Parts: sequence; structure tokens; C-alpha cells
Amino acid sequence: MLVDASTSDDAAVYRLNAAQALVVTADFFTPIVDDAFDYGRIAAANALSDIYAMGARPLFALNLVAFPRELLAGGLLERIMEGGSAIAREAGIVIIGGHSIDDPEPKYGLCVIGEVAPAALVRNSTARPGDRLVLTKPIGTGLIATALKNDAADPEAVEAAVTSMVTLNAGAADAMRVAGASACTDVTGYGLLGHLHEMVQQSGVAARVRAGAVPLLPSVLALADAGQIPGGSRRNREDTADSIDWDDDIPEAMRVTLCDAQTSGGLLIAVSDARAAMLVDVLLEHGAPAAAVIGEVAEGPAGRIRVEP
Repeated sequence: MLVDASTSDDAAVYRLNAAQALVVTADFFTPIVDDAFDYGRIAAANALSDIYAMGARPLFALNLVAFPRELLAGGLLERIMEGGSAIAREAGIVIIGGHSIDDPEPKYGLCVIGEVAPAALVRNSTARPGDRLVLTKPIGTGLIATALKNDAADPEAVEAAVTSMVTLNAGAADAMRVAGASACTDVTGYGLLGHLHEMVQQSGVAARVRAGAVPLLPSVLALADAGQIPGGSRRNREDTADSIDWDDDIPEAMRVTLCDAQTSGGLLIAVSDARAAMLVDVLLEHGAPAAAVIGEVAEGPAGRIRVEP
């Protein structure tokens, strides 16, 4: 076992031999958008992201389905799974089975099996002082999804969020490999700062983040100001309170957004200063138009994060 749960990494990694290791993850959740097909696409892209964050390539996947039996005739489950299959095809893999249960609350996701050469494995626990932090997607999906549930979301913001969530991190992973990343994690339920905290805690380093450099989805600061904040984002804010030093000029809406629980977010990559600009350029070429350097890894107490304007 090369990677297990002890480092809070994105997937388990098991070495088969000197040249091959299996990378395995499972992820599923309840619907966060109204359209069943989009929900399936988002859930599948989210599960695949764990494989990409490890520097690996997916091989195949299994469906994980919970759905109310009395609604099977309506065609919704078929549309959800069609969405998942569409993303799998885009990733160049097949879904070859899975498991389903009768459940009053729908849930969908994938167990994904990937492969990586042990020497090419990218972990979340190997960031180095002086590395730049590069984020590949804008954040704010949790705020937008909550506003959508409350009929308070701008259609433009919803469209932007769905487009971001269904975008695979495959191109970002390719760019990361080209740049020789030091460490990586994907940004999902713990939010940007929560996942960064895990990275720097496990790496034994600290970090600085420039809030103004973090790419945001449309309207998210206004939604935070309006109280359209998911429970997971509130918990993230509380859970990271003792690890983050906020500059006094950072408004509360931005603080909430930086802790916003994400679904199918981007990769957060630590890369040497000398290669950071090259990585961003390659990311832009690989379909990550929001890619940006948002901070740096620093010497300091393990897990400590300073957020500046």
C-alpha cells in the first residue's frame, strides 16, 4: 500500500510491481442540480477527479446508485446514468457494472479504478516551501447549488457552475505531469482552504493565499452576503478557524467563499516557482481558462494558512 487514509489523500494506491500501481476511489452524493443528466455528469466527473489528482489515468468504473423503487418507471435514473456514461466516454473509459439499492433519497456516483507508475504518483503530502499554488477551476459551486435549491440563483451563475463541474480534470492532470508538480489535491467538500490545510498539514509546511487571485464563479460573493450558504461550507469555516490567519481587509463573504464546499472542483497544485508560469500556460492550453497562481507554500507551523487580500 503506497497511499492509505492516513494522509487524507484523494485515493488509495496499491503497488502491483515496480512499474504499476492501482489507484482506487469511490464518491457519490445526492442531486445538486435539477437536470438528471447534468447530475449524472457532475457526479461522474467528481469521482474521476480523485484519480486525476493523484497523477493517474482512469481505467474503468463501477456505478454506485441509490434510488427510490417507486420512481424507476419515470426515466430519471436512466438519464442520471446516461450522464455518468457520457462523462466516462469523454474520459476514455467504460462503466462495467456496479451496485444499486432502494433508497428514498437518490444518490449517484462511481467507484473508479486507475493506474499510475509509482515513480509518477503525485500525493497531497509532498508540497515544498517555495512552491507556488495553482488552482485550475473557479470556486463557488456550493453557494450556487444552495441558491438554486432556494430559487435564488442567477441562471448565468448556474450555467457557469454546471459547465465547471462537468469539466474533467484530465487536461489539468496532464499539465501537472508536464510541469513536474510537487503535490496536488482536488478541491471538493472541504473547500479550497480545507483541502489546502490538509496538503500543508501533511507536508509539514505552511501557506499563504492571495484572496484576490482566487478565481470565482459569477455572483458567489453576493450569494454569500445574502446567506445562501450550504451547511458544509459553514462547517468548513468552523473547522478551519484555528488554522487560518485572516487579514483584516478580507470581507466575510470572501472568507465564506474560500471555505465553500465544492463539487467537482479543480486541482490545487503545488509546483516549483520556476515552473509555475509554464504550468498556468499549459493549463490554459488544456481548457482551464480560470487557472491562476493563488499563493505559495512557506516555512512555518504545519497546516498554518495566512490569507491576504
